[in-house]
Amino acid sequence: MFQRRPSGPTTPTVPGRPASRRPVAGRRARPVRAVLVAAVTGATLLGSAAPAAAVPPPPPNPSDSQLGAARAEQDAAAAEVGRIAGLVAGAEAELERVGVLAEAAGTAYMLAEEALVEAQEAADRTAAQLAEAAAAVAAAEARIALFSRDSYMQSSALSTTAALLDSAGPGELVQRAALLDYVADNQLDALGELEIAKVAQANADSSARAARDEMAAAEAVAEGAKREADAQLAAQQRTYEAVAAQKADYETQLQAAQIQLLELQGARDAYQQWVAQREAEEAAARAAAEKAAREAAAAAAAAAAAARGGSGSSSDGGGASGGGGGGGGGAVSGGSGDYAAPTYGRVSSCYGARWGVTHYGVDIAASIGTPVYAVTSGVVRRAGPATGFGQAVYIEGDDGYVTVYGHVHRYFVSVGERVSAGEEIAEVGNRGQSTGPHLHFEVHRNGRLYSDQINPVPWLNARGVYIGGCGG
Repeated sequence: MFQRRPSGPTTPTVPGRPASRRPVAGRRARPVRAVLVAAVTGATLLGSAAPAAAVPPPPPNPSDSQLGAARAEQDAAAAEVGRIAGLVAGAEAELERVGVLAEAAGTAYMLAEEALVEAQEAADRTAAQLAEAAAAVAAAEARIALFSRDSYMQSSALSTTAALLDSAGPGELVQRAALLDYVADNQLDALGELEIAKVAQANADSSARAARDEMAAAEAVAEGAKREADAQLAAQQRTYEAVAAQKADYETQLQAAQIQLLELQGARDAYQQWVAQREAEEAAARAAAEKAAREAAAAAAAAAAAARGGSGSSSDGGGASGGGGGGGGGAVSGGSGDYAAPTYGRVSSCYGARWGVTHYGVDIAASIGTPVYAVTSGVVRRAGPATGFGQAVYIEGDDGYVTVYGHVHRYFVSVGERVSAGEEIAEVGNRGQSTGPHLHFEVHRNGRLYSDQINPVPWLNARGVYIGGCGG
């Protein structure tokens, strides 16, 4: 509500001109009009100047041809990576094949070594037999020489009848007859023993020579096969490394192409976001301007209505001391105590025939340095360099089985040492004929170090150790 104020003095009237009022010093002239002008001007400035200042400069916008070229480059690199990946897979399979063959050749060589040791033991036994036969021959020859001397001293030219007739009397006759019978019998025995000893000597010597020759030939064949398998493994290893390097190179190219495409696509997305933000800001500015215009119009209308009401109650045009109000907006299992798992990892190869040879153990892939444990309590029979395995540990268990741990990186036991089930004896490695870090685990019966292998998985399962991956 407005309050009426007193009017000021009037100015003199001029003839022919209506009387007017002179504004009083210190009062604002026409306050309603000033309010309207300020409101409209502010709304106009808000709608035009503010959005322009808030808009950032546009980011770069890659062209469709640039994006298409980047996608084509990425697709080409991905296709080449796929092609090389196929070659790598083939090389890996071939590397695994020749690795198994090389490992089998190493096992055959160790078997030949074991057979050679047995042949040497047989040769030692035949040497003892030869010594016995030689002693028998010497004894027989000595007895023959004794008979010859006796015959000479008794005049060997005399016949048996003459020797008897030459007797001086009945008593000497009886004595000479008995002596002749004894000499005849023992001479025949000595000659027979001599013949038997000579035959035994010849047979033993022949057997020893045959065994040595056979074992030497077997060892030479096994060693030649091992050398050939090692050469094939080395060649395939180089092939695999070459294609793996190719794959790594193309993967680098693919990564670069992917990064380039991501950068271009990111720039395009940033540009589109900038456009969307600008449109949103412009829409918001328009809405604010429209709102300001509506508020200005409403304020103008209210001011006009107030002016009309004031002029009807006062003739001096004085302003109202207002107090008018406005609206506001709100704003991997372990086993029993007597047996333990050899190591922990992924089973990568099982026992059985592969590529024409037999893989005599189970391979457990694990990183280098993974602990290797004694499966059962026993005595270390061998520890150190082993053909085919690089380094290996052989433990003869209390149950009579030999467990073998091949390709180890390091070992912590020595020959003759007693170990307990679950005791750490070595670390997983990649030595010898190996295509990657793993433990090669074997089980041999009857205390054999290099032969009489059996499938280790059912053997482990029967003892409460389950490694999985091979059925069992």
